[in-house]
Amino acid sequence: MNKLLIPLASLLSGLSMLVIGTGLMFAAIGAQAGAAKFSGLVTGLVMSAYFAGFVYGTYACPAIIRRVGHIRAFAAMASIASALPIFHALWTNAWAWGVLRFVTGVCLVGLYIVVESWLNVVATTQQRGKVFAAYMAVSGISMATGQWLILVGDRFGFMPFALASLLFSFALIPITLTTVDEPETMAAPKFALKELFYISPIGVIGTVGSGLLGGAFYSLGHVFGEGVGFSERGIAMFMAATILGGAAFQWPVGHLSDRNDRRWVLFWVCALCAGVASLGFYLTRDYESSLIFLGIVYGGLSFTVYGLSVAHVNDLIDESKVLEVTSGLLLMYGIGSTAGPTLAGGVMDWLGPEALMLYFAVVLGILALSVWLFAGAKYLHPSTSSHKTGYVAMDGTGSQAVLQLDPRRPDFEHSRPARALTDPGG
Repeated sequence: MNKLLIPLASLLSGLSMLVIGTGLMFAAIGAQAGAAKFSGLVTGLVMSAYFAGFVYGTYACPAIIRRVGHIRAFAAMASIASALPIFHALWTNAWAWGVLRFVTGVCLVGLYIVVESWLNVVATTQQRGKVFAAYMAVSGISMATGQWLILVGDRFGFMPFALASLLFSFALIPITLTTVDEPETMAAPKFALKELFYISPIGVIGTVGSGLLGGAFYSLGHVFGEGVGFSERGIAMFMAATILGGAAFQWPVGHLSDRNDRRWVLFWVCALCAGVASLGFYLTRDYESSLIFLGIVYGGLSFTVYGLSVAHVNDLIDESKVLEVTSGLLLMYGIGSTAGPTLAGGVMDWLGPEALMLYFAVVLGILALSVWLFAGAKYLHPSTSSHKTGYVAMDGTGSQAVLQLDPRRPDFEHSRPARALTDPGG
């Protein structure tokens, strides 16, 4: 284990700076979009461009990495990513920001692919579970830290963009100087997406719903906080508390789902979370401290939807199909993440900024109803405990490359990830 610590520390430190910078960029763009009087719909479209770039990057970046190698690809994409925040600061225009966010999404997913590929090289079979847990813990804490950095200097000025640029640049140092051998690459497996719904409609709906929730939260959380009158510190506390709540609830919810029918655990998580979001909608303007507490509970429940959905699907399939199915589910999550900010932004324009909570409640209510209806379908059979795979904690988003570290996979010892869909937030 000691031999693992040094290379793991170098890779995770680079990852941490990428995720902190990503979180800061979400916060900065949300704050400055409000100051520039962008409508909720326009802000949502700008933010959606990031997730669209993320999805596109899962197809474009592996070819670049295979052509020039991991270190050169990382250096090129990190250099581009570090310049983009400065362009945001120099040119406050919705169309320009949309293009910049799309390119940022492409670059960052390529950077995550490189980091996660190296993590797969570092970890042995017996260590992959620990590496996976460390990766998700670092991602969650770093994303929360990025929310707090918006308080450094003037959040409406050049400072947050400059800090994000510096963080992306500094991420180059531990990655490019690492002594870990570069991983091999392999072609991504093909899988027909139409098969996913046949395998598990609940899993597909839950994955898309998780994207609708996560994409809207990361993109419009700061717009919501500013619109309802939160202080700068209050906005940072709300965002960070929700993200950390999502990390804290992973184990107990996963533990519960490993011992019960996951479909009904998912149903109750969605139903309870819808109630929390509805309560938040009514308390929004008058009880800031209460909303921070509700944010912990909301994040703790909503961020488990993805993990529960993926685990349920994996309960129903042969182990040889885990990678292909996971790839399809992550693409569905990316589609939801791309649509979520635009839909939520439109609702906020229509009903006011507090309607973000109402949007969450409606999406979760639809998810709960869908799970309830499909769980009772005669052609769907609950998995028995003997066929269950273990729940693997996710931060509400997921990553194809990280999931290749998943110890449930029978072939992970020799596999190397070819593409990834990582947390838009890390």
